[in-house]
Amino acid sequence: MTEQNIYSGSCLCGGIRYEIHGEIGEMVQCHCRRCRKANGAAYAVNAPIRKTDFKIVQGEALLKKFQSTETTQRCFCGSCGSPIISIKTETPDFYRLRIGTLDTPLAQKPAMHIFAGSKAEWDEICDSLPQYAERP
Repeated sequence: MTEQNIYSGSCLCGGIRYEIHGEIGEMVQCHCRRCRKANGAAYAVNAPIRKTDFKIVQGEALLKKFQSTETTQRCFCGSCGSPIISIKTETPDFYRLRIGTLDTPLAQKPAMHIFAGSKAEWDEICDSLPQYAERP
């Protein structure tokens, strides 16, 4: 029997709490304009998680959804605004988790920068991770 990873996370106000019973996929730093706007930062750090592994254990009624594009919904706390996950129609079995909402320490590191071609003009990428102008 294999040991299952269990991660927990929450929004800024603590109204939403969630658990992930499974793996967190490859972490990417996304510099696209929509991620910058949704996070109020130079980039968002996202990773895929299986929908079946994700469970809101507190505050499900606080989770609000915004249709940011025809194929993407962004889910956030309706009280404090913390982004939690996004849902993309092209990956129906996965959510994209906003890594900054995790409360459990995470050993893995980001693998790459995506949409670096549209990064904020005031931001400078100072690491040696691969950079892609768009999604590889």
